Amino acid sequence: MNPIKRWLRDAKTPPSLKYVDTCDGLRVMAVTIVAWFHIWQQSWLFPGLTVFGREISLDPLARSGYIWVDMMILISGFCLYLPWARMRYQGGMRPHPIDFYAKRLMRIHPSYLLTVGVMFAVALATKAYYTREHMMRDVLSHLTYTHMFFYDAYYSSNLGGALWTLALEMQFYLLFPLIARAFYKMPATTFALMTGAALAFRGYVGANIKDIALYFNQLPAYLDTFAIGMAAASVHAWLAKKRPNAFTRIFCSAGCMLMLLLLWKVVRRQAGNPNVEMIRLGQMSNRLSMGLLGAGLLVMSANAGLVLRRILGNPVTKFLSGISLQFYIWHQTIAVWLLQYRIIPSAYEYPNYDGDHVWQVRYTFACFAVSILVAAVITYGFERPIGRALQRRWDAWRARGRKGA
Repeated sequence: MNPIKRWLRDAKTPPSLKYVDTCDGLRVMAVTIVAWFHIWQQSWLFPGLTVFGREISLDPLARSGYIWVDMMILISGFCLYLPWARMRYQGGMRPHPIDFYAKRLMRIHPSYLLTVGVMFAVALATKAYYTREHMMRDVLSHLTYTHMFFYDAYYSSNLGGALWTLALEMQFYLLFPLIARAFYKMPATTFALMTGAALAFRGYVGANIKDIALYFNQLPAYLDTFAIGMAAASVHAWLAKKRPNAFTRIFCSAGCMLMLLLLWKVVRRQAGNPNVEMIRLGQMSNRLSMGLLGAGLLVMSANAGLVLRRILGNPVTKFLSGISLQFYIWHQTIAVWLLQYRIIPSAYEYPNYDGDHVWQVRYTFACFAVSILVAAVITYGFERPIGRALQRRWDAWRARGRKGA
């Protein structure tokens, strides 16, 4: 069959229980906005659009891009629980905790070790560590996914500023088999407990701790985001059993537009915070809104009309989503290196602060282009070959164990 006809045919089918292609586009959108913020921190390129002669500033989107990490974590919760939600409507075996842990380690740990190793080598070569104590704490805490618990390993690390989210994910993975089982048996109770715990933790931190730098992004502060993602997976699995009609498509398409409009309002509110402490408090206060709106966008986009679903789910977004882990890990460091070593020439000593617009545009483009290239090379040259090799070994070991039993 012609690829275009196959693509159009697939677009008319009900949303899949196994693979949600619109999730690719939403993941790419979230990771791109987060990367835009980190690159904007180096370029100071204030973005905008001209539509029918009217200037529209996109500065709030870039300035508050960090809050889209919440969307990335929401999508993680959605994808993690989707097999359990699928099991409720299609039957099948419950995922074994050992297989879950092995799969997560094979997915994350090799790339994580590669990143830590490369960045540590660069830090040693450039003499970036001023004390031996900082070096040891930085390395050991990263190797144990605990660097979020130490101020200098979190905020003054030489091993990449984006790795804290992987530490957060790995901490959640330890608990997930228990949480998933509880969510499957008692969804409302488990959701309420996770959301209540997150709200209580954020409320206590905001009201009683003067400097919340080490607290606002810890795992307890994100439990409701994970829970909302898991609930969204359950809703999606329930809807996927029903064939959407024209009214459902129109309703969900309009709902997506409404979710995006409300997310823009959250973005503008967050961008208006005047200082670092208010920014962190704003992140905590807006987290529930980001989670609920993001969940609405996740579920509605999977059931929206053809055009919207093809914008979010297509070969380009699938490719970019596939390399998004490496892109996220490396983009901030690449942006810093491109600026530090003056790879993009300028007549000004500090082109970002002096407002060299030509340099700002070229630098921003270079950051995205180089990050995508590096992400693709590492994904297809390291992450996936290593993952396949480890999976084969794991499957063989599990098969021997089952025969022995």
